[in-house]
Amino acid sequence: MASYIHRRQPAISSANMTTANPSADLFTISQLARDLEISARSIRYYEEKGLISPRRTQGNQRIYSRRDRARLKLILRGKRFGYSLDEIAEMIGLTDVDMDETEQIRKSLQYGEKKLAEIRDRISELKLLEQELVAVKDKLIRRLQEIGP
Repeated sequence: MASYIHRRQPAISSANMTTANPSADLFTISQLARDLEISARSIRYYEEKGLISPRRTQGNQRIYSRRDRARLKLILRGKRFGYSLDEIAEMIGLTDVDMDETEQIRKSLQYGEKKLAEIRDRISELKLLEQELVAVKDKLIRRLQEIGP
């Protein structure tokens, strides 16, 4: 997994922070963890990998912006869909600073088509497995009926 480098933003005052509120501008790690139902460790991991870049207070506390929150939601959606962190980083434009929205959408569509093909293949495999299991079940039921109670 590649790390994606972000510029550190200047420290901010904790006086600008608000309570846990999705429409708020700034969030603590515990607010985001609670709101998004993930661990603070997961959030720090995504930061270590360069997927988000929180600002810091003068006391070095992480402060997350609405943009960081939105990125985390995209990361979580991507993970739920089975994408790797590298793929997610590409789709949200972290690997290519010059990627515009059109390219970002095309890249996401490309990964989406690939994922859909994988899902369709898996569905086919599962249908075959189901047919095999039904056939074995039917054989076992017939055999049970042959040998009696």
